[in-house]
This record gives sequence, structure tokens and C-alpha cells, in this order.
Amino acid sequence: MSISHTLITQLVTLALDEDLNYQTAQEGDITAQLIPQNEQASAKVITREDCIFCGKDIILEVFKQVDPSVKVNVLINDGDAVKANSTLFTATGSARSILTAERTALNFVQTLSGTATTTAHYVKELSGTTTQLLDTRKTIPGLRALQKYAVKCGGGANHRIGLFDAFLIKENHIAACGTINKAVTQAKQNHPNKPVEVEVESLPELKQAIEAGADIIMLDNFSVEQIKQAVILTNKRAKLEVSGNMTLETLKTYSQAGVDFISSGALTKNLQSIDLSMRFEQF
Repeated sequence: MSISHTLITQLVTLALDEDLNYQTAQEGDITAQLIPQNEQASAKVITREDCIFCGKDIILEVFKQVDPSVKVNVLINDGDAVKANSTLFTATGSARSILTAERTALNFVQTLSGTATTTAHYVKELSGTTTQLLDTRKTIPGLRALQKYAVKCGGGANHRIGLFDAFLIKENHIAACGTINKAVTQAKQNHPNKPVEVEVESLPELKQAIEAGADIIMLDNFSVEQIKQAVILTNKRAKLEVSGNMTLETLKTYSQAGVDFISSGALTKNLQSIDLSMRFEQF
């Protein structure tokens, strides 16, 4: 998965407009105006903690929109593991412009690197198993594509991107359609080439989903013992996904039960932003 430059441009513009109140960088940052206009500076941004870095293209775009004359050098690539106190990028040029761009750039990087780092911790717990870690749609509004990209940088994989690329038939969909079989049949008629996933809450519902021809079945809040029974019952007739209150402490136990996927909303909604700092030097 890659992020389109058009989307990056749009998101950076929105973030800068929020900071500058829809004014130019020269007009909107009243504190930067305290610095002489021709003052030049050099700055570096470090991480104060170990992390998986994500946000290279966004850093470049932020500084490009604020002041394309500032020379920015990002020293690492998305997905790289970085030790605490390492320099992530440097910026040289107008002191005003560097300070104006600082917070917007760091806000993106701390959030996306936090997502990637959290994902990497989860992926590490699944090492040695055949279970793949998936994200969910529980993302920060407007930042879904970026956060899902960050998940991949951390070694995870993407569940469906939105409501358009795969079916996920849940309890209320089933209630409105009448039965699991009716919902799955209609889904395959409407979009025969799109994967159909059904969320079930019991072994009888699992059996119905298998018989209906679901491609993937999500076991919602199943115990480990129930999951083992589900694996036997399914017998590879569908892919199995486990979801619901997944934590670092429980991941391996659930994966060892033999499921194909574990999905976790925590990757994108419970993330801990990475602590970053800009160190500024005047010429």
C-alpha cells in the first residue's frame, strides 16, 4: 500500500490551514514574525524513544508548502527501526519557516510512528505463528489511509480500507436481512468479486456462515477453547479471524489456537504518540 501524493498534499494543506487560520505562513504565524525575516537557521529533529519511523513524504510536503527554499534531509525511511536520540531529519533555511513548519510535521510523524511502533510490538508477539495481524476501520477521521500505511510500516496488514472494498456482515446486518444465509447470498449477487466476511458470536452461527459460503468468518469475543472448536468445525472451508479486546498479553495464546487473522482496533485508536523534539541552532 502506498499513499497518493494528492492525498498527502490535501492533508498537509488542511493541517496548515488549521494552524495558520487559512493565512499564508508569513501572515499566520505571529510568533515567528518576532524573528528577523532574513534570519537563517539549522535544526534537527530527534526521537526521544525507540520507534518505527513513518512519515517521510509528509515531512517533505509540510516544508514544501510552508517554504520550498528550506532544505530538508530525512535521514531514514518509512518502516525503519530507530533508536532513542537518533536524528530523524534536518532542516536548513529561514528560521521563521522552520519554526512554522515544525509542529505540523511533528504531529503527523509522532502519530504515524506511534501507529507503526504499536503495530510492530503486536507483530513481534505473533512471531513463530502463521497468524497475520490486521488493522480495523477504527482510525482517526481523515487519517485512515495514513494510519493504514503506518500499520504496514510496522509489519501488519490492512483489513478492508472502507465500506466499499469488502463485505463485513455484522449482527445488525444479519437482523435486517433475516438470516446469515440471506445476507451472504445477497452480497455475492451484488458484488461477486468482493470478499464476504461474516461476524459470528457462537458456534451455531459459525456453522451457518460456513454453510452460506462466507469467505472469512470473524469470531467475536470467543474464548480460546471456543476458537479451537471453531478451527476444527471450519476445517479450512473459510478463513478465520479473531477480534475483540485483543491485547499484547493475549495475542499469542489466541494465535496458537490456529486462526488465520487477528484484528485489533488498538493499533490505530489506542496508539501512544512518539516523543519527538526539534533542536534549533541559529547560524
